[in-house]
Order: sequence, then C-alpha cells, then structure tokens
Amino acid sequence: MISLKNPLLSIVIPVHNEENRLPEALEKIAPFLMTQSYPSEIIVVENGSEDRTFELAQEYTRKISFLRVFQEDARGKGLAVKRGMIEARGDYRFICDVDLSMPIEEVNKFIPPALDAPVAIGSREAEGAVRYNEPQYRHLIGRVFNNMVRFLTLPGLQDTQCGFKCFRADVADEVFPLQTMGGMSFDVEVLFIARRKGYRIVEVPINWYFNADSRVKLIDDSISMALDLFTIRRNARNGLYGL
Repeated sequence: MISLKNPLLSIVIPVHNEENRLPEALEKIAPFLMTQSYPSEIIVVENGSEDRTFELAQEYTRKISFLRVFQEDARGKGLAVKRGMIEARGDYRFICDVDLSMPIEEVNKFIPPALDAPVAIGSREAEGAVRYNEPQYRHLIGRVFNNMVRFLTLPGLQDTQCGFKCFRADVADEVFPLQTMGGMSFDVEVLFIARRKGYRIVEVPINWYFNADSRVKLIDDSISMALDLFTIRRNARNGLYGL
C-alpha cells in the first residue's frame, strides 16, 4: 500500500554522488513497499553531489508516485538525514543507507506489529545479528570506536553506527531540530539527544552485508568522529540539547 498523505512508514535515504547505486536501491525499495499492507513513502535527500544523482532521483518521481526528493547544497550525511527526517510525514521514520547492506525486507522488524519503540536501531552486535563478508580489521576498528561511544556518550549501546535507524514521529520532531552535526557523527548525537530526553532505544539484530564500495574513510573518519564525541559532551554542558 502506498500513501503520501498519512503514511505509517517514511524511508529516508541520504545520497551523495550515488547515480550508480540509487536506481538499484529504488528498484528494490519501491516494489517491496507496494506489497505491504501499511501506507508508506520514500524520501531521497541529495546533498552536494557532483554527478546526476539529483536528476536521476527526480526522474524516478515519475515512476514512483510515493517518492519525494529534496536537495541540500552543503555536503554532509547528517545534513541530508536531518532534512529528510524533518520533511517526513510517517508515524515511523526510517533512515536507510543507499547500499542496502541491510536488506529492505528487514524494515518490518522496526515497526508495529513487530516492534513499537520510540527509537529502534539496527545492530550488527545484538544477539541474533549476522555479519557477512566484513574484513576483520574493519570490525576491529568499529569496536574500538564503539567502546569510546559507550564510555563517553551512550553507555550500553553496542552498535550506534549501523546506517539503519527508526524514530517514532514525535521523537523525530523533538530530536532532529536539535541536531548540530552535519557529518558522520550525527548518529551518536541524535541518539544522545533522544536518550537525554528520556526515550528508550532498542537495538534490533539484523543481517548485514559488507559493501566494498563503502564511502567511509576508515581512519580519517574514525578520528574525526572520535573528536566529535567530546563536542557532543560539550554541547550538552552548554545546554544546546535542552534540559
């Protein structure tokens, strides 16, 4: 079932220079949603691309009636996600990486009737999760960063950086306007704000497939994100997140 007016689910896809992967993602997501019993929409937010990503996304609005496309000029995944989550109309708003390293069929794990949580995050570490084809060194670096996240900002969460997360509408409306980070650390920041506001965060075990075409610069991004953890703590002390 599809709907632009009162969707249960909004799928938000941030994209940058994704003219090759976006069509494949939309060709998988749209047919899946059309077979579901709940109303839904797809939101693509392009930011700072130097290829035809935005034009391609616009072309797909003629094929997919429940697709909406937005553009953010400045580059930054966090900026694109923030725009998409604010523009979304769904009762549940799901952040979805364009590489679909988590098969789209697993989105039903995050919404009623399977789960009704303020915030649900895809986890590659929760019991029952399975990682496929990930190099050991990438897993190790990820665990080092997660240890820092748990120590400095989000105790107890095993996987904050998986790109698949679901926010109930009321939570998204409260959390994302307070987001300050435009880069890769936005995940930790919005989860930190949500927990600070008293919302429960549930980790959902998923099947996750490593994609060798990942845009993450492992060393540089890890260092930058680690520094951002201290910025989040400073922002909280300075009252940027309320309370």
